Amino acid sequence: MSARIPDVTGRYLYLDVQGVEYRVYFEEAGTGIPVVLQHTAGCDSRQWRHVLEDPDFTSRYRLIAPDLPFHGRSLPPESQEWWTEEYRLHQDFFLAFHDALVAALELESPVYAGCSMGGHLAPDLALHRPGLYRAAIGLEAALHSHGVERILPWLHHPRINNDSKPALMYTLCAPQSPERYKRETAYVYSQGAPPVFKGDLHYYVVEHDLTESAQKIDTSQTALHVLNGEYDWSAFPAAGEELAAEVDGATFTLMEGVGHFPMSENPKAFKSYFLPLLEQVTAS
Repeated sequence: MSARIPDVTGRYLYLDVQGVEYRVYFEEAGTGIPVVLQHTAGCDSRQWRHVLEDPDFTSRYRLIAPDLPFHGRSLPPESQEWWTEEYRLHQDFFLAFHDALVAALELESPVYAGCSMGGHLAPDLALHRPGLYRAAIGLEAALHSHGVERILPWLHHPRINNDSKPALMYTLCAPQSPERYKRETAYVYSQGAPPVFKGDLHYYVVEHDLTESAQKIDTSQTALHVLNGEYDWSAFPAAGEELAAEVDGATFTLMEGVGHFPMSENPKAFKSYFLPLLEQVTAS
């Protein structure tokens, strides 16, 4: 009996972001129109494995799922004494990372799809980098996520066990999502560097705020599509609907039966929303 080997390739790319060289890991599968898949806060590209292994996606799209620096297999930069300062993800770095990634891989008219902090980046890309992506798909996106800043110190604290992080992520999944996938989602979260989840949430909770600027997004340059899970208590459906309503030409879709991590907690349900949307945004 021959081994079952997914047609997914993992590679490294040396990427210059804001004058610093990073060794960035990314997984790639399929051929066709490029689609960049951005993971959530404190996690990595393994969240997208079900999409990367699905021939209904890979037969039509070139899927690219990077690990942001400090995440997964993208180690901190050799040239920096990164351990001497607190890790924080800033919007300008996040945007610059995607500038560099698209340029280095020479992607032509790619599509962007990101979840959670990656979902927040979708409208930020549309606003600050119009035309970099033909379309930006924000999963679990919102105008802002203010109001929970007080919990940030407890996400990396000597009196808080690291098991609290995956346990918290488990509660963000929908009750009817398959148990094996909810556990997988939480398990991957248990492996991230403890300071990184807290540092990513600086962007997610503190910096990201489009309450005064969402109306400036030009969807003729980068189309914006917002999808939020029915059971997401962080980027709840009304928050995504509010974002889409502020942007002329944007769309909003409620994903029924899923929570904050649709691509990993319930791949089958997510596919029913994501695949038709990709077909729509790449039709022209």
